[in-house]
Amino acid sequence: MADMNYNHLRYFWAVAHDGNLTRTAGKLNLSQSALSVQIRKLEDRLGHALFERRGRQLHLTEAGRITLDYADTIFDAGKDLLGTLSQQGRPRQVLRVGALATLSRNFQIEFLRPLLGLPDVELVLRSGTLVELLQSLETLSLDVVLTNRAPAHDAMSNFTSQPISDQPVSLIGTPARLAGDAPLTMLLSQNPIIVPTEDSPVRAGFDRLCARNEINPTIAAEVDDVAMMRLLAREDIGLSVLPPIAVQNELQSGMLVEAKHQMGLSESFHAVTVARKFPNPLLGMLLEGAL
Repeated sequence: MADMNYNHLRYFWAVAHDGNLTRTAGKLNLSQSALSVQIRKLEDRLGHALFERRGRQLHLTEAGRITLDYADTIFDAGKDLLGTLSQQGRPRQVLRVGALATLSRNFQIEFLRPLLGLPDVELVLRSGTLVELLQSLETLSLDVVLTNRAPAHDAMSNFTSQPISDQPVSLIGTPARLAGDAPLTMLLSQNPIIVPTEDSPVRAGFDRLCARNEINPTIAAEVDDVAMMRLLAREDIGLSVLPPIAVQNELQSGMLVEAKHQMGLSESFHAVTVARKFPNPLLGMLLEGAL
């Protein structure tokens, strides 16, 4: 933009990072009203409101979040320019991804793989509870939330949940524990089982499977974290009810193996988004590739 006033942009950038107009004005030796005028001029030039008030707090609008991404790039590039002239080409694009803390890291890597290593792409990865992540998504701090637990229907008024993968779920254990060709019912009856916690959809399917076959399994552990289930299987305390993608490194190395008989269970992974006027094109690439 030939007539962009970068002083206005820097004032906006400072307020956006501080989150408080009065405090930022003090740091810049400006009056609050003068700082507000500078930001309004930038909003007029861009044609969009950059902040909105919710109660007494100042929050970025969607246009404000996009503007901040560009402002970060611009001012970071200014710092880099002082030391090197090698940073040329398209401005870096940012994708902010939130993932349920218990979600398989291997699945996350596979979902993000098309963007990994691209020189003009920066990935910001966050983990947390579903409630925390959805709050960040609603305030546009995240572009997408990855989860294996779709939000409850009454929490979905502002969100769209798109299925992006269905992964088969198997019994996973050490080669010694899964040696031979024992039927599934025998494996479930004669081995300690490591299962997801009761709020997991996979656990619900596993419990129905056991009820249909009149099996009362010995539960070695109930775990809400895929990484811990993987470690417990490696320690050979029992068979883990897991999607193979969660242990693909161990399966490739032979440290763990998959039972020959399938349980007929699967785990669904979802990408949760919120309606945006300016969708992130990087997210569009990933979602198209996941279909």
